[in-house]
Amino acid sequence: MPVPALLPALLPTEASAADPNLELALKVLPALAVILLTAALCGRLATLVMQPRVVGEMVAGVLLGPTLLGAVFPDAQAALFPTQVRPVLYVLSTLGLTLYMFLVGAGMDHDARAPGELRKASVLAASGIISPLVLGGAAGLVLWERLSRPDVGRLEFALFLGGALSLTAFPMLARILYERGLQNTRVGRIALLAASIDDAVAWCLLAALSAVHLGGGPGDTLRTIALAAVFAVVMLGVVAPLLRPLGRRVARTGRLGTGAVYVIVLVPLAAGWITDAIGVYSVFGGFVAGLAMPREPAFRAALHGRMMDLVSTLLLPVFFAFSGLNTHLGGITGGFALLAFALILILAFSGKYFGCSLATRALGFGWRESWAMGAMMNARGLMILIFINIGLAQGMITQELFAMLVLVAVLTTAAALPLYKLALPERHEPADAGSAGSAAPVGAAAGETGFI
Repeated sequence: MPVPALLPALLPTEASAADPNLELALKVLPALAVILLTAALCGRLATLVMQPRVVGEMVAGVLLGPTLLGAVFPDAQAALFPTQVRPVLYVLSTLGLTLYMFLVGAGMDHDARAPGELRKASVLAASGIISPLVLGGAAGLVLWERLSRPDVGRLEFALFLGGALSLTAFPMLARILYERGLQNTRVGRIALLAASIDDAVAWCLLAALSAVHLGGGPGDTLRTIALAAVFAVVMLGVVAPLLRPLGRRVARTGRLGTGAVYVIVLVPLAAGWITDAIGVYSVFGGFVAGLAMPREPAFRAALHGRMMDLVSTLLLPVFFAFSGLNTHLGGITGGFALLAFALILILAFSGKYFGCSLATRALGFGWRESWAMGAMMNARGLMILIFINIGLAQGMITQELFAMLVLVAVLTTAAALPLYKLALPERHEPADAGSAGSAAPVGAAAGETGFI
């Protein structure tokens, strides 16, 4: 059959046009195809210039938005991402974020293996939170009148900006350590434990800010915070013990059966639905559900092996694209906007980098290890994008500040590996580097596909 004769069969028929579900599918599928192709291409280009794939993924999302595609080919972008498609992308991105944060929580190692490690990790985590929180909060107080929404208070705006800047890309840090064989060294164990504390505090802060912003009054706000606290206690105190036999069974057999997969998927989805109903967003539920998972190394390895490829290859690129559709970098123009962005970027970088580096040095590490620690803790990766997308969806920040923080995410993440390698080249790495970990956390699993 000649090619022209095939074309009518490939195009929507009158029946498909009359079926709104089929018509929506015919609009969503091309959008997904373009998103995946763009993400794969930009991710590959990032690895060619010695950058993490996630940097390319974030850039791909921005390129598909109004900054490039919408500016150069507005008709093409309107055809690819019409109004009907965007709610579907939002649902897929929310599902991806919930499952991704579930994997992050499940991959966190809470155990301190040597005396004093928990104390040192707590000191490092505090330095990684307090410095950017104070500096970002101060910037928020100054910039509130020009960058905030009119219905957001000055303190709420300052705390949100400081909280966003205090995040660390825990999966990226884990990937760096596992690639260099540092996960079982003193610096590696303390870094992973500190980053997990850092991010847990930041997500709790976001949950509290969401409760305040959406509560509608002091009573409703306190109710939301109390319900979120009860949810976390139930998950960690009741659900976690119930899941321990599952972890032991997987550790014994070395594989996840079909029944185990159903349980594992249902737990974060149910947790996300509950926290959404409470008012603190589904990713918080996914994160706590991950913390409740069994801690056996074999279970964690099997979990990430089964789920990470699907989450990172299909769902996270949709999140990057959805973020890009909301990113108007062209809005960062004019003297004030550029100065505000420069101020936020400088405070974001210096607060984390110097705060964590000096704290590491004070804990007794050498200067090279200290500067390397500051570089790793300063990367924000996907974590800050999740944070600010929640803020944008809930009306806590403006499109202009959202675009600025997207750029902060890209630049600080891109700077992490070069600064780490500059501070701690392979010839200066600790003598005990290279020992294999018992199980790779989410960062290592994500490293296989390049998402961090």
